[in-house]
Amino acid sequence: MKKFHWSRVKHKGWALASIFFISIILIPNILIAVEFFTEPNENWLHIKEYLLRDYLQNSLIIILFTALATMFIGTSLAWLVTIYHFPFRNFLKWGLILPLAIPPYIAAYTYHGILNYTGVVQSGLRNNFELQVNQAYFNIMSIPGAIFIFTVTLFPYVYSITLSYFQSLSASVIENARLLGSNSISTFFRVALPIARGAIVGSVTLVILEVLNDYGVASYFGIQTVSTAIFRTWYGMMDLDSALKLAGTLMIMVMVILSMERLLRGRKKFFDPSSKVRPIQPKNLKGVQGWTVFAFCFSIFTIAFIIPVLQLIRWASMTYDQIFKEEFLSLAANSIFVASISALLIIVIALIISNYTRLQPGVITKIFSRVTTLGYSIPGAAIAIAVITIFIMLDEQIVSFLALFNLKPEFVLRTTLVMLVFAYVIRFLAIGFNAVESGFEKVGNKFTEASRTLGASTFRTFLKVDLPLLKGAIVSGFILVFIDILKELPLTLFLQPFNFSTLATQAFKYANDERVQEASIASLLIIFISALSIFIFYRVLDKEGK
Repeated sequence: MKKFHWSRVKHKGWALASIFFISIILIPNILIAVEFFTEPNENWLHIKEYLLRDYLQNSLIIILFTALATMFIGTSLAWLVTIYHFPFRNFLKWGLILPLAIPPYIAAYTYHGILNYTGVVQSGLRNNFELQVNQAYFNIMSIPGAIFIFTVTLFPYVYSITLSYFQSLSASVIENARLLGSNSISTFFRVALPIARGAIVGSVTLVILEVLNDYGVASYFGIQTVSTAIFRTWYGMMDLDSALKLAGTLMIMVMVILSMERLLRGRKKFFDPSSKVRPIQPKNLKGVQGWTVFAFCFSIFTIAFIIPVLQLIRWASMTYDQIFKEEFLSLAANSIFVASISALLIIVIALIISNYTRLQPGVITKIFSRVTTLGYSIPGAAIAIAVITIFIMLDEQIVSFLALFNLKPEFVLRTTLVMLVFAYVIRFLAIGFNAVESGFEKVGNKFTEASRTLGASTFRTFLKVDLPLLKGAIVSGFILVFIDILKELPLTLFLQPFNFSTLATQAFKYANDERVQEASIASLLIIFISALSIFIFYRVLDKEGK
């Protein structure tokens, strides 16, 4: 076996930078893995014996039924939009992605406000029809209610990914099925679903990871999950060791789910043997059929987006004078600032690692690519616990060093935004990396090789050739990361510095204090910025596709 020599490594600057950033991602994961096998304390033994089963059971029930519901809704919507042309199809094709702009915790307290005793539904039934209803029928603060909230806010993951896959299919696949006597339903189940299995499973896995990452919905509804248990153990008991063991438990769940995803994807692959793929031409649906399909699509859009937004607007009109002040503007500025800085840093890191893996293909760089996606598969609560542990240890070392110069600060890093941005980088690097890597794959290496042949250095080629070609991928990656950070709750709640709040944390705090009307303006601003970013993102994609 040949020994490794650093002298054999090409592009050393890119390699060193990539190794440094990969190490940053790995450290929290290694910490959680090591801590999981350390000696347990009394709190952990109590949790393991009496509470852990309920945490796991609730979490598994929610992810199972959310996965099934989002798979049904997202896949059926994607198929209908692909295969049929019906009234307002062009609007709904884009509009059905908009529910992603509504964070699940905002949808949770909005729908609770709509359905509770004083909400618009029950008030309308009492005042207009003199009906007194059983409260149990309208109690959304339960596991079925959480499944509903996650379904209506997360199905766009399945819809958008599956839609993209269906639209890339050759029209000949559908036409051949029709010639063989299959109707639309038979074609969907016997042809489209098997072919799109990989895309569907991958998108549903994203939904599951988002549910496992949730803290806001479960906490507001009072549901005991592994994620809420981590927060309770740390904040309630101040027991970092037990919190890390719960984080390890959550990581094991994620690894099991990702392993199942690999199995469900299977080894079957489908491809079109022809060099040119003719896209599917939607079939015109007229009359009752067209309006029936429209009604189904629009009802999902109404439940997932229009109803919660209208309710938030109504609440905002009632509390505008109380909330919209200078302090509120600082919350918006904080949110945009930390999301922008973190997204920019993530894109820079993604560019460095992606460029190195492209310039130096091999086993090591394949491992680098896999490691970058590790953070997104780990729930925010687990990352938060690991990051705060690392920064406590760093603070202790820095304080000891500064003591040599008679400087005695109590805290150095853990009270700054550095810790929060560090956690964002770990959590969301995968999104930026995937966007940039896709951009590199699209432009190829021919322009880079031509520049190198003409004598330009690797770094100069990167600045003058690669970056201009990657402009669309960079903008898309930045927007996607920005949206996710803007909506993010667990990491921000856990790691935000003193006297620093964002729109997300403020909205959740108001809602948690039963002041849902006051939470509406912050929530609307999050939705508006996210929706605008989604619109820009898809305009960029359309421009790149032309």
